[in-house]
Amino acid sequence: MSAIYRKVKSEDNSYLATIIRNIIEEFDAPRTGTVYSDESTDHLYELFETPNSILWVAEVEGEPVGCCGIFPTEGLDEGYCELVKFYISSSVRGRGIGKDLMLKSIDSAKEMGYENVYLESLPHFSKAIAMYEESGFKTLDTQLGNSGHSSCNVWMVKNVN
Repeated sequence: MSAIYRKVKSEDNSYLATIIRNIIEEFDAPRTGTVYSDESTDHLYELFETPNSILWVAEVEGEPVGCCGIFPTEGLDEGYCELVKFYISSSVRGRGIGKDLMLKSIDSAKEMGYENVYLESLPHFSKAIAMYEESGFKTLDTQLGNSGHSSCNVWMVKNVN
């Protein structure tokens, strides 16, 4: 039961929106000021048609089980992108799929010419934050860019040169 990694397809939209919202509920994270309430969460394929963005999907036995990507979030400085939509279904956690998705996304950022990868998170996702730290992300004192995610209060950045 190994994972296949591929770019997002339009038929993934409802699967991924369900996974993302289920995880926010599972961890009792805020529904407002997060991806939970973003209209774009229901239209990820269309969102990631934006130039210099990509959304990787992990698929197990023909079904999406998680995603992670990079996006040129409005308001970020030149050379920065944001690591976004990083969610892994509870059925496959602990098998390295999340780390693989994150690393694929960081590699994509490098290939697209970004120098820094920024992310926003919540204390609710402490295991993910520990993985970011292990991967070289450093904590920031303030939010960068205009993600619209006012509830997120963990901000990190990694230089990928």
